Amino acid sequence: MDPYRILLSCIDLTTLEGSDNTARIVELCRKACSFGESGLPLPAAVCVYPPFVGLAKNQLKGTGIRVAAVAGAFPSGQSPLAVRLEEVRYTINEGADEIDMVISRGRLLEGDESYVFDEIAAIREVCKEVYLKVILETGELKTPALIRKASEIAIAAGTDFIKTSTGKIQPAATEEAIEIMLEVIREQYEKTGKKTGIKPAGGISEPKQALQYYLLTKRILGADWLNKNLFRIGASRLADGLAREIAASPVS
Repeated sequence: MDPYRILLSCIDLTTLEGSDNTARIVELCRKACSFGESGLPLPAAVCVYPPFVGLAKNQLKGTGIRVAAVAGAFPSGQSPLAVRLEEVRYTINEGADEIDMVISRGRLLEGDESYVFDEIAAIREVCKEVYLKVILETGELKTPALIRKASEIAIAAGTDFIKTSTGKIQPAATEEAIEIMLEVIREQYEKTGKKTGIKPAGGISEPKQALQYYLLTKRILGADWLNKNLFRIGASRLADGLAREIAASPVS
């Protein structure tokens, strides 16, 4: 299958701006649906802030496109855990199919690994059957060792996906960070048999960039990971470029 078609089917089509409003969410949902109307794969999900979950859910009803939401004091994570848990509960009650949470990077940087494990495990418990994606914000972790440690903690605490970035700082997604995360996923899979998903996010706007993450995942984890249950890309501008690449492909 054309890699660009797979990539389009794995996008979390995203808007996470302070200026988001009803019209913008409706437009994003219509855009998500329009790919299917053109004979292209539908994106995996639309990702929004918690107040827009109900609206997105109604707009996407019957399409099979999931509603993801950032929750738990996105993007900083700098709120008391009880407050963060309550936001996650609210978001799920609004109808979210997936939760993207951020870890407390400051806690990890000062060596409090148990706190990071406990916060993920607590949010995992609230999510129950709802997909949980844990954002490491690798650009703030700086070192390969910390990126590796954050990945190990998140998987041990029960996440479904590990995700690079909020998209709010630079660097966001990088091949170096993704490679470390993929290696940890592979090691944990070999030890436990658990398949954890991967989500590059932040600054991915060109199809060739997305293709590099696709190929890196295929090389380290294999083709079994190249589907929306185990591979996502968070993006706001990428989908149109992928549609153009698919249209130009002789196998489309």
